[in-house]
This record gives sequence, C-alpha cells and structure tokens, in this order.
Amino acid sequence: MEVGLNIKLLICIIVLLVLVLAWLIFRTFKADKVKHELQSRFIELESKTNNLQLQTLESRLNPHLFKNILNSIQSHAYQTYFAMDKLSNVLDYILYESQNRFVSPKEEIEFALNLIEINKIKISPLFSISVKKKIDEMDPMYEQKILAPLISIDLIENAFKHADLQSPDAFITIVIEFKDNNFSITVSNKISPKSAFAKEHSGIGAATLEQRLRIIYKSCFKLERYVEEDIYVAHLKINLLEHKNQMFTS
Repeated sequence: MEVGLNIKLLICIIVLLVLVLAWLIFRTFKADKVKHELQSRFIELESKTNNLQLQTLESRLNPHLFKNILNSIQSHAYQTYFAMDKLSNVLDYILYESQNRFVSPKEEIEFALNLIEINKIKISPLFSISVKKKIDEMDPMYEQKILAPLISIDLIENAFKHADLQSPDAFITIVIEFKDNNFSITVSNKISPKSAFAKEHSGIGAATLEQRLRIIYKSCFKLERYVEEDIYVAHLKINLLEHKNQMFTS
C-alpha cells in the first residue's frame, strides 16, 4: 500500500518536472522570439535613423556644393569683368591719350597699373608679384601734361615676358614713384633660363624706348638695365622739372 503511494508520488513529481521543463522551454523560446523581434526592430530603426541622417547631411551638402560652384563661377565672372574693365582703360589710353605728345604723370601711372593688372591674369595666383606706389599727388606737376605717353610699357611688358614663372622663388617687383617733380619706375624680376635676357639684355623695344627718351628728354632722364646674378633690373627716372625748364629756355 505504502509502496503504491510512493510510486504515484514519484510519477506526480516527474510529471510536474516535465511540465515545468516544458514551460521553461516555451518561455525561453518566446523570449528568444521577442529578442529577435526587438533586434530586428532596432536594426530597422537604426537603418532608418542612418538614412535620415544621411539625407539630412546630403540636404546640407548639396546646397553647399551648389553655393561653392556658384561662388567659383561668380569669381571667374568677376575676374573676367575686372580684366575687361582694365583692358578697356588701356585701349582708351592707347587710342586717345597716347596720340597726344604729352600726358600727365597721373594718367601714365594709371595706365601702368591697368597694364600690370591685365598681365597678372596670365600668371598663377601663387606667383609672387609686388607693386609699390610712392606718389606725391600734391606735386603741382602730377596732373600737368609733361610726360611722354606709354613710357612705362616696355619695362612692364619685358618683366612679364622674361620672368621665370616656374621657379618657386620667382618674382616680379614693380615700384612706381612720383615725387619732387621726378617720375621713376623700377622693375626687377628673376630671369627665366629660357629667356632671351639670359643671353642678351636689349632688344627692339629697349632700343626704341631709349631713342624716344633721348629725343624728348635729352639729358633729363636716366635709363639703366642690368643683371645681378639671375635678377634683371630696369630703372627709368625722368626729371620733369628740368625738362620743363629746358623747353622754356630752348
């Protein structure tokens, strides 16, 4: 009798353990399913979040890129307008003012500066070019018609033509002065090995300029051209007051 009860109790315990085990397996399976669903939702949410962030970045990037392109176009357009404006001034000076026997130092200096700006367009922005002005605008001869037109063109053009544009230490330096009734321009540049200046220091333009100066200013000017190592220097100085006095006494 007692043995039978023990067997029944054992069977009940086994059944109970099986049920508990089955329940645990069910709960584990359900928990794994919920876990997988949560992971899937997290991955989906993360993907949507990343896409949203990417779209946000792209929405910022695209207008920014467009703005950069627009700025670049605007910059080139401005450079073109700037160049055309300077070219127009140079052409006006050559066509009209240069037909006169004399112009004012102010007009010639403005022409020289416009000519420099036009030449700067064809060289790299990284190229070292320095333009210095030392102008006494209060000088009474600053606006008098006493300076030969286009007198500075040869020195400026030669610097841009024969300068070494490839060397990292290449440069062009232009100094324009008008003070004490004297007009002067000094141009220096590093000579390119391919330049004709590396072999000879004069040409048709130089000879023409010197001939003009001798005819107009006689002994009232000083023109120097020389080379120091690989640096070419051209310097012109005209004593306008002395020239004016010679004109009245002759």
